[in-house]
Amino acid sequence: MREANYDPDHGRPSYEWLADHGFSGLSYALQEHHDLTAKEFFVEEVGLGDDTSRDYDTDAGYDWGIRNDETLEAIKRYLSTQRDRGQLAESTVTSRRSRLAEYTRIYEQLHGPVSLTRNLDDIEERPAENDRCMAVFDVLKGQLSTDQSRLKYLGDVQQFYDYQVRFQGAKYNPLDGANDQFRWEIDNPDNKTVDADGMRAIYEAAESIEERLLVLALGAWGLRPNEVASLTMDQFVLDDGEANRIVFEHRKNGPGEVTVLFGIDVLKQRIVDLDGPGWEGYLFPSDRSSTGHITPQTVTNRFKQLAELAGVTVEGETPTAKMGRRFWYTTYNEAVKQMMEGLEGIAADQGSSSTEIVSQNYLSEAEKRRYRHESMRDELSEVFGDPSSRN
Repeated sequence: MREANYDPDHGRPSYEWLADHGFSGLSYALQEHHDLTAKEFFVEEVGLGDDTSRDYDTDAGYDWGIRNDETLEAIKRYLSTQRDRGQLAESTVTSRRSRLAEYTRIYEQLHGPVSLTRNLDDIEERPAENDRCMAVFDVLKGQLSTDQSRLKYLGDVQQFYDYQVRFQGAKYNPLDGANDQFRWEIDNPDNKTVDADGMRAIYEAAESIEERLLVLALGAWGLRPNEVASLTMDQFVLDDGEANRIVFEHRKNGPGEVTVLFGIDVLKQRIVDLDGPGWEGYLFPSDRSSTGHITPQTVTNRFKQLAELAGVTVEGETPTAKMGRRFWYTTYNEAVKQMMEGLEGIAADQGSSSTEIVSQNYLSEAEKRRYRHESMRDELSEVFGDPSSRN
């Protein structure tokens, strides 16, 4: 490297520099024989700084979880181009980064910590590389609950490979034509949902605590099918008050919390039923799954089975888990309307003709939240509560 006039004061060399100067095999040798990435070798063993002086290496705080340096450099280079030349919003680049990183992590789990681009200049490797890439999407197909999510992943990865073909000398895109294999479709924009009578019938068709909890997680908590599938006991924060909630470290829109206004008794009974030796904390465990829990598709299948048992349809079709989740949103909107109607008396006392003005000017955020929660809890009790206690 000194003979190639590399200045160690510039920090560790990027993979691009290594490849340009005849060291492209170094990363593979370090990984195979010493279980080190090139970054770990140059920073921890050689003592160089962790700075490649590349514009696309500006997100040092992001945990990529990618072991192959060649892949990492290729993705960063691509994202930098998208950010600078494509003038994409930072949020869009961040979303693409997340999907490409997840795709790569699965690729490495299936095929080892090898470069995504290592075979793209060898046309004879195309069939085998096609199969390797499609195997990743076989996994993603089970992890993602909607065709729309799957198509976002597929589109972002296909564009990454297209960039390699157009600008980096690759001879093929290994995911070209993958859409025809999976035949995923964008959801119908008409967001159909189960109504209150339908959700009540589905919940009453649930005979076991496990089935009741699944319906509550969708309809009373508003969780996505993939969130239901992987739900764990440790995500719940319970204090027998207004602050009962579910905490998510990783969610579609980042970390977040979901307030739990109904169904704590069913949750606690499920925990009692599962508690014992060997239980890993999943509320919907599965011995047949490598993850330890059921899949999003299983959530949908079980919900549809309950709907069929209850004889519930939406426009003549058996409702899906997504429709059960949408019930939460429609119910929440109704709860907000009920809350605003309840402010009419306060508005009259204040001499105001608008409940909106009362909400904005006379109620604190805590009071508005409490009113919304009370209204939502009443709505949920009408659907999921004891029939004898309903109005």
